[in-house]
Amino acid sequence: MLLFVLLVMADFFISLKVGIEIGYLASVVWIVSSAIVGIVLLRLSPYALISNFQSFNFGEFDIRDVHNASMAYLLGAVLLIVPGVLSDFAGIALLAYTLYLHLFAKMRHNERKDREKFEGVDNVIDVEIVDEFDSCHLDSRGK
Repeated sequence: MLLFVLLVMADFFISLKVGIEIGYLASVVWIVSSAIVGIVLLRLSPYALISNFQSFNFGEFDIRDVHNASMAYLLGAVLLIVPGVLSDFAGIALLAYTLYLHLFAKMRHNERKDREKFEGVDNVIDVEIVDEFDSCHLDSRGK
């Protein structure tokens, strides 16, 4: 609880400092625009969650990646709605993590699946090539 209070206070003071630097109007535009983006992302969250579970069904994600992507997306959208510079950057970082999971975790999972597919191959036949006996070539005994 103390950590939460400290984070809220830090967000408030950083927001005041940035607001003084960029001006009142720019600060209000920042807060309103980040809140609108957060609300739009939150309204689109059912589609993002369905996409995560479809990726799981197709074998592109494992369940841990589905959980991480879903939670990061939801928490990132909520943090964009909360007014404050620190919370906006944390929300953007969580949304970037969700994007990372969608782009690179699928590749990592597909590489692992391909490796497992080829490591488990046991149907290789060891073959020895034997020359057939040719009637023109007789050994030294004449046989």
